[in-house]
Amino acid sequence: MIELNAPADLDELIPEVAALIVEALNLDVASDEIEPDGALYGDTLGLDSIDMLEMSLTVSRRYGFQLRSDGEQNQLVFASLRSLCTHIAQHRTK
Repeated sequence: MIELNAPADLDELIPEVAALIVEALNLDVASDEIEPDGALYGDTLGLDSIDMLEMSLTVSRRYGFQLRSDGEQNQLVFASLRSLCTHIAQHRTK
């Protein structure tokens, strides 16, 4: 498991994950237009539950850990790009 060592780690992960989301979901926005603290679900990006499931699968495959659809922390994990990246940084194996 890789731990988040410094803010720079998160600063590097945010654009990487944003690009992954845009590509996986075929979004009509540039990855740098996704606000790190903006909501992922709902109005901001227009993502729905199917999009969130696809994002979970993509993140799980890319970073080597399981994100479950029934996870107790999902609301917090997927609250924003920054919260998702923090979770990835704490749990990734790749």
